Amino acid sequence: MPKARPTGWGDPPVERPALGDVQAAADRLAGRIVRTGLSELEPGIWLKDETTQPTGSFKVRGVLNWALGLGEDARRRGLLTFSAGNTALALGHAARSFGVSCRSLLPDYAPAVKVRALEAAGVETVLVPFDELARWLFSASWKNEPEAFLHPWAEPAMIAGHGTIGLELVADRPDLATVYVPVGGGALVAGVAAAVKAVRPAARIVGVQTESYPALRASRALGRPTWVAPQPTICDGVAVPFVTDQLFPLLEALVDRVVTVPEPDVRKAIRRLSQAGIRAEGAAALATAAALADTEPGPAVALVTGRNIEPEMHAQIAGS
Repeated sequence: MPKARPTGWGDPPVERPALGDVQAAADRLAGRIVRTGLSELEPGIWLKDETTQPTGSFKVRGVLNWALGLGEDARRRGLLTFSAGNTALALGHAARSFGVSCRSLLPDYAPAVKVRALEAAGVETVLVPFDELARWLFSASWKNEPEAFLHPWAEPAMIAGHGTIGLELVADRPDLATVYVPVGGGALVAGVAAAVKAVRPAARIVGVQTESYPALRASRALGRPTWVAPQPTICDGVAVPFVTDQLFPLLEALVDRVVTVPEPDVRKAIRRLSQAGIRAEGAAALATAAALADTEPGPAVALVTGRNIEPEMHAQIAGS
């Protein structure tokens, strides 16, 4: 029989962030990020638009929270991550603010718009085949690199920073019933869910994946982390074909449901968001697509997570 593909690197599972950790992150980030509000898309469905953040996605919350918590000596070594693009853009933003170097590994199919933005931001961008990137990840090879390393899924400070979205949600909608959150590696939904449920335990968290990369849904069905066979997608920001051992227990504890969205519905959601004045990349439209099709109770909030899409692709989708 073929050897099973790895889903972890030997570290223990990530612990649930405490509400105090998320509140401390909010204090640390005050004045450094945009405090986004809510807009009503249709009765009962609200949008939280994170595309207005510096670098165009929510990632700046977690990345800055991590970087601000590093000691000066650690930051001076430079910053390193792996990314589909948005984490690296946020890390480059942080590196510039501290005057240090930044490097990111990216899968070689990363969108050109994100690669160009990284190069313009001075991020050393290393494009590698996905299988090579996976081997680097599961062998924990980052531990041999000279820079301070940010794990975009398993870093507690990253997850707590993302959790600040959840604090804002319950502050703006104390009657919040449902939150729809895109799921790639899982750090966003883990942080948002931990914060929301700490304040409003009855709220339901719905993780949303594209049908092309349903790794969390498949893992939950098996009761353990697994790989899925990826299919073509415009949702590059969540194109992760596995769930890790380190994050799976936390996702099992915090996420009430996982739904998948067909790619045509993602395109429809991009058009709908464009009509509402929001430019969204594929992954960023997933939660909206799910909220429009689902039957969970309202008030419901869909997170719109990033705007970094090729202009030509957005024009073609939004105009079709």
